[in-house]
Amino acid sequence: MNDHGTPALGRRAALGLGLAAPVVGATAPPAHAASGPRPVRGLKAVGEIGRVELSWDGRPYEPLVDHYAIYASRTAGFEIGPETLLGKTVYTTFKHDRLGGAAREWHYRVVVVDAAGERSRPSARVTGRSEESVAVSGRPIATIGAFDHKSLELALAPAGYAQVPKRFANGADYTHGIHQPAVDWPYIHPGPADGWGGRKPYRYTFRFDVEQVPAGEPWLSIWLVDTHASLAGEIVLALNDTALGTVKLENGGTRGSLEGDATVPGTALKPSYVELALPRAAVIAGRNVLTIDKNIGSWHVYDALGVFERR
Repeated sequence: MNDHGTPALGRRAALGLGLAAPVVGATAPPAHAASGPRPVRGLKAVGEIGRVELSWDGRPYEPLVDHYAIYASRTAGFEIGPETLLGKTVYTTFKHDRLGGAAREWHYRVVVVDAAGERSRPSARVTGRSEESVAVSGRPIATIGAFDHKSLELALAPAGYAQVPKRFANGADYTHGIHQPAVDWPYIHPGPADGWGGRKPYRYTFRFDVEQVPAGEPWLSIWLVDTHASLAGEIVLALNDTALGTVKLENGGTRGSLEGDATVPGTALKPSYVELALPRAAVIAGRNVLTIDKNIGSWHVYDALGVFERR
């Protein structure tokens, strides 16, 4: 991936391994190698909230693959070139993320680049569509923060994590309409794996009033800016003492404790999303209480959360 006119390095050279040693008695490469690597097959696109995940069938040793180049556009008949290069990977999966909460349609093609720098023909085009978040399509009942891939409007953001054990020793207790996100809801939720948090579980509580139980299906939406890279852990959710279940969080980029804007180009932050339908019987007219317990793992960082009526 060299745009400056200098010789491109293969993966082995970039790692300081030099050229592969010749194999005595090795047979000639297969005939197709002379025309470059084969295109990938089986390219698939699966839409999720805020992203599209691509996967394909790889042939890493026919010949040795250096990387895959992923090209994308909102236009179906797009040209392969620098302006449509989305990213590169050595794996046979790729996540096109940070697409926002609205449903978005993208078109993709993949090119194989082998260790000698030879390129395959582009793959067949595949179309993917991200799912729409209920935070976009639903009617808000009660929310904390803005669903914008940023934690900056929340308390202690973007890097005041060390103050949480003192300011929120018993966790957060937030009442919608009374408290303010910038003061009363910490951007970061520690877990028992965090020494700076006292190595203990933390409960965050969200209280909100409902005049009457909504006619439509109630949903919970939690957007996260980032999580710990290897110890994202789990959250246990309950509404009015009705268990909603345990959600395993995705591993992130381990930068959210220090940075709060996942829209910055090249950021290491890895947003993720938790959305689930709430049992209608658990929602009551009057004061409702949602609890989020972090009993396993390390911290996660909030973007926003809220309860919505699905339209």
